[in-house]
Amino acid sequence: MTMSVDFQKPFEAMQNLMNIQVAAITKSVEQQKKTGEELAAFFKSEVEKAKELKSPEDVIKFNVDTNKALFELLKGQGEAFTAIANEARESATSEFSKLSK
Repeated sequence: MTMSVDFQKPFEAMQNLMNIQVAAITKSVEQQKKTGEELAAFFKSEVEKAKELKSPEDVIKFNVDTNKALFELLKGQGEAFTAIANEARESATSEFSKLSK
């Protein structure tokens, strides 16, 4: 008794998963570039602001404001990377669920 095995479905799934990986890596690299540019611009701007400080109170306020702004910038960047990871996870999960049908 000969039984033919259908390799097409697993092969297509493998291709789709690899495409998901390529897309996630591409988006991640683009996000890294954007993140680096944002951080560089942020620090350049803060250096310019620091040149205007005149009193200890100005320094303290500047330090607090800068740290808050940096935290928000980093938080936003982290959320962007999380979105990329979640999108890739959802796509891969969808692809795996197709295999069991």
